[in-house]
Amino acid sequence: MVKHIIIWDLKDELNDSEKADKKIEIKQGLESLKGKIEGLIDIKVNIDFLESSNGDMMLDSTFVDENALKGYQVNPEHLKVAKIVRESTCSRKCVDFEI
Repeated sequence: MVKHIIIWDLKDELNDSEKADKKIEIKQGLESLKGKIEGLIDIKVNIDFLESSNGDMMLDSTFVDENALKGYQVNPEHLKVAKIVRESTCSRKCVDFEI
């Protein structure tokens, strides 16, 4: 299996209300992909962090293998949500690893 973890920062020009709305929109969009993409085992987006955190959102997803992750990355349903993510974020860190 493969874990795919991403941490995003939202754009500074978004006010607190806009950031809260975007977090919910992105969370709902990404989590709705479960059961729609072959090889995607689990997907969760964390948006409520402790004050000690230095990121705004975290994607935690699990795939059957690396090929499933590659398929997810080009899947049209994922790309729709990814467009919203790209428009709303200013930084992205990604870690993929086998478990």
